[in-house]
Amino acid sequence: MKSNRILTAIFAFSFLAVAAASHAAPVSGTVTDKTTGKPAAGDTVELLDVQASMGAVAHATTNAQGHYTLNTPGAGPYLIRVTHQGAPYFIAAPQGPGPGDVSVFDVAQKVQGVFIEADIMEMETDPSGQLTVSERWLVHNTSAPPTTQWSKRSFEIVLPDDAQVQDKQAQRPNGLPTSLTLDPDGPKGHYSFNFPIQPDDGDKDTQFQVTYTLPYSNGKLDFKTLVTLPADNVAVILPKSMSLNGSDFRPVNSDPGVLTFLAKNAAPEKVLAFTISGTGSLPRDQQGGQADTGQQSAPSNQPGGGIGAPINTPNPLSKYTWWILGGLALILFAAAAFLLRKPAGAVAYAPVQGAVPGPQPATVYAPTPANKNVALLSVLKDEMFEIESEHIAGSLSSSEYAEQKAALEIVLKRALKKK
Repeated sequence: MKSNRILTAIFAFSFLAVAAASHAAPVSGTVTDKTTGKPAAGDTVELLDVQASMGAVAHATTNAQGHYTLNTPGAGPYLIRVTHQGAPYFIAAPQGPGPGDVSVFDVAQKVQGVFIEADIMEMETDPSGQLTVSERWLVHNTSAPPTTQWSKRSFEIVLPDDAQVQDKQAQRPNGLPTSLTLDPDGPKGHYSFNFPIQPDDGDKDTQFQVTYTLPYSNGKLDFKTLVTLPADNVAVILPKSMSLNGSDFRPVNSDPGVLTFLAKNAAPEKVLAFTISGTGSLPRDQQGGQADTGQQSAPSNQPGGGIGAPINTPNPLSKYTWWILGGLALILFAAAAFLLRKPAGAVAYAPVQGAVPGPQPATVYAPTPANKNVALLSVLKDEMFEIESEHIAGSLSSSEYAEQKAALEIVLKRALKKK
């Protein structure tokens, strides 16, 4: 398997190294304020260079019709950032004649219709006597008219006083996870995310995640959690070898590999107290898999269909999927920008006449270089994701993981230098 991936990397580089970069061209589009339904005039628009630490390389301001034009200094790839009432909105800069239209929303510090659909805590122990907690919040914004909640305290959380934060991330309804700071906010254990909570996009919401550790040397811990917004569901997921005792929580039907406890309709500022005991690790094929709450997947009057959708996802790597892809996003985006370019007017496929075995039609289609590049990018992406998945599952050692991932990443990075 390792040799196959290295060969894939070599094969990929032979194609990527000769990928042609298109000439620099202006990018234009219209910014629309979805709160008012009108063009967004006077907004700042910036072109961010993905390969230069997301530095701004061009600037513009929208006119009365919300229109802007940016002159690209090179072949890219780039992102477009629009700042509307202080909040940033992003799209990938178009790699062709398509418009770079951007939707934005008005901003308020507090918005009606923002609530937590699920606060999910996954807990397990390690041999050093610590408890590791991965806590994830699914936050909906159903405001009408749609308005972004954004300030230095967009989303407030409360962690145990002695929690040691290891990782913190957030994700927009249509974005990839972003690592960011978690700002202390008031009493010990109180923190805030300075991150916009945009209106839902269909059933897609804003998500926050924090991983932290707690002392657990005695194999028992009195745990208190407090939600700062109305929370439909607060769930605790434990290994089967551990237990939970708390009047606010009830056990629910879950996967046989884990225990799931659920508290419903938690009001803001209500303290939920429980005691956990025992030791153990969440099964690797279950950790992050969303536990079954026992509810049917019938439609709900809440966005996202209530707890059923986010806590009953069959994919055992569902929690990791976006975080894995997020780690590779900029590299893959940069590669895609080169691979997907083709001269204007180029046809997608060239017909080739000839017989083929089996029930295939007599006319088959030979892919053009652009389509070969699309397929190649898909192969590399799949290889990267497979490496991450195997490492999480424990079937790939740390040394093999580092070697194989580095080989594929080097291919992409070196190819981007070939202009």
